[in-house]
Amino acid sequence: MDNVRRYSMLIDGDWVDTEDRFEIRSPATEELVASVAKGGIEHADRAIGAAKAAHADGRWRRTPPQERAAVLDAIADKLTEQINDLAVLEALENGSPVRQAAAFQIGFSIAHLRYFAGLARSYAFERTGPLLHVPTLASGIVRREPIGVCAAIVPWNFPLLLAMWKIGPALAAGNTLVIKPDEHTPLTLLEFARIAQGCGLPPGVLNVVPGEGHVVGARLASHPDVRKIAFTGSTAVGREIMRMAAGNVKRLTLELGGKGPNIVLDDADLDLATDGTLFGCLLNQGQACASGTRIIVDDAIHDKFVERLVERARTISVGDPLDPATDLGPVISAEAQTRILRYIDTGVKEGATLAYGGGRPDGPRFERGFWVEPTIFSDVRNDMTIAREEIFGPVLSVIRAESTEAAIQIANDTEYGLSAGVWSTDNQRALDVADQIEAGTVWVNDWHMVNAAYPFGGCKQSGLGRELGPHALDEYTEEKFVHLDLSGRLDRRAYALLLGTPPA
Repeated sequence: MDNVRRYSMLIDGDWVDTEDRFEIRSPATEELVASVAKGGIEHADRAIGAAKAAHADGRWRRTPPQERAAVLDAIADKLTEQINDLAVLEALENGSPVRQAAAFQIGFSIAHLRYFAGLARSYAFERTGPLLHVPTLASGIVRREPIGVCAAIVPWNFPLLLAMWKIGPALAAGNTLVIKPDEHTPLTLLEFARIAQGCGLPPGVLNVVPGEGHVVGARLASHPDVRKIAFTGSTAVGREIMRMAAGNVKRLTLELGGKGPNIVLDDADLDLATDGTLFGCLLNQGQACASGTRIIVDDAIHDKFVERLVERARTISVGDPLDPATDLGPVISAEAQTRILRYIDTGVKEGATLAYGGGRPDGPRFERGFWVEPTIFSDVRNDMTIAREEIFGPVLSVIRAESTEAAIQIANDTEYGLSAGVWSTDNQRALDVADQIEAGTVWVNDWHMVNAAYPFGGCKQSGLGRELGPHALDEYTEEKFVHLDLSGRLDRRAYALLLGTPPA
């Protein structure tokens, strides 16, 4: 235990320790990486109280947006200096291959934080002008003001990146924040909080309370002083948060589950589509809500495409996430491994053809840790369990489609609507298909390109609201209208409707 890092939680600018602690273990080796203070209801309440007091104090919300942006940029600079260390830490806590962690999880976090800093500088926090019908008699002021205490609950698959989608706009808009990281992966977020504190963020503006979802998460969702909650995770948990938040009419942003349809048309570039499809499904071991897990392939190219998928999958390197040559690491936990392997067994029992993978990799390297081979099913029907339910693992289901119209129907035959993709060498044809797919994001000849300048979120059971994009701060501000009379004359008012003409 002497070499194991020990982390506390951050409340009101103080690092708070507890006797009760989480053990953070590497999903690749099961070795202890760190221990982290375990928060409870009392810590959640203290953090909410600190955030409420910091909002009332007004130091952060009254800081000019340009200066708030400068703080965010300073944090991004420090993150950039530590990008390699943070990538290793993320690989240790959630098993993401370090090469992917540096470029995607940590690299995107920094880029997106800089985007939010830019939004703080350009966002229209106030608009003024004459009222439409009485331009010389009255003026109107429309203000976007910070909501107050915001809460964020983030998952373990992209712990820093998905936290940044909430922290960035919340702080850019002048709010205060309490954030609950997943108990498996709090380390990079706690390091972020330490950096933010050193860059001049006032005490109480950002509070980090690691804790169990049914304890700390539930408290954040139900507490009357929390005015906005943002959550990324499963649809089932999202429904519960929605119920708890309804008690005091909180603002909500929910980014939930997905079962992304990936349509490969008969004129697709198969080399491009093969690599893109595997990337779309297998990034972060398939542990992404936006993964493309249902591959809907034109019947004319189905067999050839499956052959290419299997051939290319054989080149994927599964192993130590700290090795830069590794393509695929372990899944997050023993529970996740068991669940994924159970889905694979169900796929076989329901009649799908196991074209590749399907088990735990062989060899002494894989005797410890939570490993699942990249797995490809063909002959999948869209009514099978593996095509209906979110597996959240490296499992690809290939479905035949007799026509483009049939492919679109299959794509939309799901309760989810987060992400989708289309592969074709005819851009207009691909765009015509994209127009008909029910999803918040549709990638054409690409996948997982989440650009901070464009909104991201789902429809149907995949969530509410949008993160990222030029309107991201709308989700973290309240709109206020101020009417200003300019006439100064009693006879110009509407008061006569109630009081009549004033006496001479």
